[in-house]
Amino acid sequence: MGNIIDFVGNTPLVEIQKLNPNPAVKIFAKLEGNNPGGSVKDRAALNMIRSAIERGDIKKGTKLIEATSGNTGIALAMIAGIYELEIELVMPSSSTRERTLTMEAYGAKVTLLESIEICRDYADEKGATEGYFILDQFANPDNYLAHYKTTGPEIWKDTNGQITHFVSSMGTTGSIMGNSMFLKEQNPEIQIVGCQPTEESAIPGIRRWPEAYLPRIFDPSRVDRVMDVSQQEATEMARKLAKTEGVFAGMSSGGAMACALKLAAELESGLIVFIACDRGDRYLSSDLFG
Repeated sequence: MGNIIDFVGNTPLVEIQKLNPNPAVKIFAKLEGNNPGGSVKDRAALNMIRSAIERGDIKKGTKLIEATSGNTGIALAMIAGIYELEIELVMPSSSTRERTLTMEAYGAKVTLLESIEICRDYADEKGATEGYFILDQFANPDNYLAHYKTTGPEIWKDTNGQITHFVSSMGTTGSIMGNSMFLKEQNPEIQIVGCQPTEESAIPGIRRWPEAYLPRIFDPSRVDRVMDVSQQEATEMARKLAKTEGVFAGMSSGGAMACALKLAAELESGLIVFIACDRGDRYLSSDLFG
């Protein structure tokens, strides 16, 4: 028993068996869609809001504002509602309708603009005005510290310390930064692999940021290798995960899985964990599963 936020984290780690062609390598998916808000972003949202309240940065009556491509916004809307905080979420107009409706269901105001870069500029400008507080997931240490405190320890425990490679899509880069920090402290030999879209690809949740918009929390020294994944690869793998493994997740998870498979093909042995970021049901109005 407990409040809904007590059930953020402690998500399942499940083995990918049918899609893995290398019997000497194990691949596990960390099912972050099992969080109450349906994605890995529940962790960061909870830690950013709770930590800001504890520091006194957020008080009763403070209005929150944040730019998001979707999952962070849903998580923030849920957590803000629990803490009785007003929040405006600024999102690209290309986002699926399910995302907007979910945020509004949690009580958030949603503003749709042309691109995530424009959304970030808008949120920065409004966040600088009196009465507003911008959480700024792209520069907020509480984003990656959520994973240092929770996701990393869960993975280490659930693999009995046997993990050799960690694979994560890179958006705000909070997941990869926090997990890298924790896992490298346990074993510096663990390889941290980030996934980014190829130049011509558009994959929700994974970004190839222009230099001016590169998240300030990103430290390239914490990533051992960056792998490119195409939109087609991410889409096809998301569909295969659902049909073959019963893992119903979005394109960013498909992208991470595609990179995990490429990695497994190179290894003589190992244990790979990748982040399955969210649930596939928030993409049903898109052509992902059409």
